[in-house]
Amino acid sequence: MAFSLLLAARILAQVHSRHSLTKALTTLGGEHPAARAAAQDVAFGTLRRFGCGEFILGRLLTRAVPHPETEALLLAALYRLQTRPEAAYMIVDQAVAAAGELAGGAFKGLVNGLLRNYLRQRDVLDAAMADDDVAGQQHPGWWLARLRRAYPTCWREIVATGNAQPPMTLRVNRRRVLADDYLAQLRAAGLAARRLAGDALILDKPVAVDALPGFADGLVSIQDFGAQRAAELLGPLAGQRILDACAAPGGKTAHLLEAADVELLALDLDVLRARRIDDNLRRLGLSATVKVGDCRAADQWWDGQPFDAILADVPCSASGVVRRHPDIKYLRRESDIRRFARTQAEILDRLWPVLRAGGKLLYATCSVFPEENGAQIDAFLVRQPDARRVSEEQLLPHDDHDGFFYALLRKAA
Repeated sequence: MAFSLLLAARILAQVHSRHSLTKALTTLGGEHPAARAAAQDVAFGTLRRFGCGEFILGRLLTRAVPHPETEALLLAALYRLQTRPEAAYMIVDQAVAAAGELAGGAFKGLVNGLLRNYLRQRDVLDAAMADDDVAGQQHPGWWLARLRRAYPTCWREIVATGNAQPPMTLRVNRRRVLADDYLAQLRAAGLAARRLAGDALILDKPVAVDALPGFADGLVSIQDFGAQRAAELLGPLAGQRILDACAAPGGKTAHLLEAADVELLALDLDVLRARRIDDNLRRLGLSATVKVGDCRAADQWWDGQPFDAILADVPCSASGVVRRHPDIKYLRRESDIRRFARTQAEILDRLWPVLRAGGKLLYATCSVFPEENGAQIDAFLVRQPDARRVSEEQLLPHDDHDGFFYALLRKAA
């Protein structure tokens, strides 16, 4: 366990250096597959409890820890102490052993002393932490302020859901199997699940994908229930020409193809992420044209034939999926919201001309911030007089789904 704690500290240090958790897990966790699962659990838990560890360090330290990996180790160890108090002394010993592998062991005494000091003052510190806004709510202060303004009656529920463990939701490939039949396969495999709506099933407990019957054969995919709304709202029809403008890793692309026989172009700016679209389609037995390109530069990829429908799942703050990606709490800055809003507006303006008259565009984010959602659409409708709002919905984070925003637009005929 000491090595897993050490690996978690190195992963957390990467996140604090502005690298994504996914990238850190791929690079560092990939080098140590045996310890990856335990390290990932600690890293996710530490990040999910945003502000808690920093609050304690601020109370117990007279100056900042001069070594980033040692500071990350302290945060990881404090998370373990808070969630496994019955194993406190074992955790301290493991943390001290891990500290011996960092900076030549120069901070072993600091790690030992601080963790034991926390154990002595735990009740007082935990009570004080509960009264601190950032540590108590486990979200950045600017984030909380935005939620309070936008959702004055339910911001606490949004925060609590963001701090929780995410559900594992499946999308049944209707071309291969019916949802009720796959639900029976799950139960036969000893996996408890329940039906939501459409093609969605939610597991009582998350499992490895290898445990899912027929996963490798394309019977089912992992996709949040809220994300599955995209295909339902766009409503693809056989024979239509559809653009998925920001497609990677391909979950919504695949769902559209499962729903109808369409001619689909899946576009993404990132070469490596675009490869994941191909991988997902291959597993599911689906076919689409996959291109690498910037959806704002149609001359790079458009053949001049207008699309019947466009899915614009635009880059955003991802504030609605923070329980699934807790590193977002550390990586996002308030100024990012304005930057994302500018990019979103540009994408909408550049995609609108490639949509045929009478066609539909579905604007989608996984954000809960109005600047990226309803306000974005209001501004677009002013700029584009031939655009009509067909429907709009904000899904707030819930036990059964993450947070998403959808606006279905139609171009005047």
